[in-house]
Amino acid sequence: MQAQVAEGVKVMFLKVIACKIAWREICFVAARSRNILDLEFLPIGYHEEPRTGKQALQERVDSIPEGQYDAILVGYGLCNTMLVGLTAKHTKLVIPRAHDCITFFLGSKEQYLQVFNANPGTYFYTSGWLEFAERKSRKNSEQELGSEVPSQPCPFVFARSLAELVEKYGEENALYLLEVAHSWKQKYRQGMLINFEFSDHLGLREQVQEICRQRGWEFRELKGDLSLLQKWVDGQWDETDFLIVKPGETVYATYDEKIIATRKVCE
Repeated sequence: MQAQVAEGVKVMFLKVIACKIAWREICFVAARSRNILDLEFLPIGYHEEPRTGKQALQERVDSIPEGQYDAILVGYGLCNTMLVGLTAKHTKLVIPRAHDCITFFLGSKEQYLQVFNANPGTYFYTSGWLEFAERKSRKNSEQELGSEVPSQPCPFVFARSLAELVEKYGEENALYLLEVAHSWKQKYRQGMLINFEFSDHLGLREQVQEICRQRGWEFRELKGDLSLLQKWVDGQWDETDFLIVKPGETVYATYDEKIIATRKVCE
């Protein structure tokens, strides 16, 4: 389903179903895309309840009328195995290869791992994480800035069960990986703002600096990269960065550099 525009350039009609954590960033890249995008955002926090999240996401995918869009863009990372079992009904799904949403703000899964490994004990902030915290704080009448924050994502290997880790890495290595995972989540030492020029006016830097001051953390700032999201909405779906789920296929986790892959539903 494509439409003709000036000088014969073709555009696609795309449905976006994404986590509200990336609302500002996705709206920004959507405004720059020549494609026509129908944006829908789901509540933040499904990565903490992956079964509930997958069910909600599948229901939204299944509700899309056949033939209405050229593709459905799924704005989630693996997110604690939330994507596992997601199935394309009649319209292909396009999913960024991402461990979690932080990848969206860093431009690639490779950059994500580089930043993550170079900055242990770091809590990452974006406009979505901060605005979520603000909404929760107001709802609960909290006074401390940033007192309510969702749990931070962690590397893909830590989302696996002990049995899976033992099978792949051996018992000793599996126990070590789980120990490291829990240690990482409990020992934040710094807060890092992933910033973009279009959000400079929001005062995010000052908010994160204050949160770090309250918690005794070091403050750091990193320039974000939206190239992955831009390619996603522009239809530049290379196999390295994106998984295309054809009708009748379902998603499974590979736990390697590909992160996710597909298989036939009947398998």
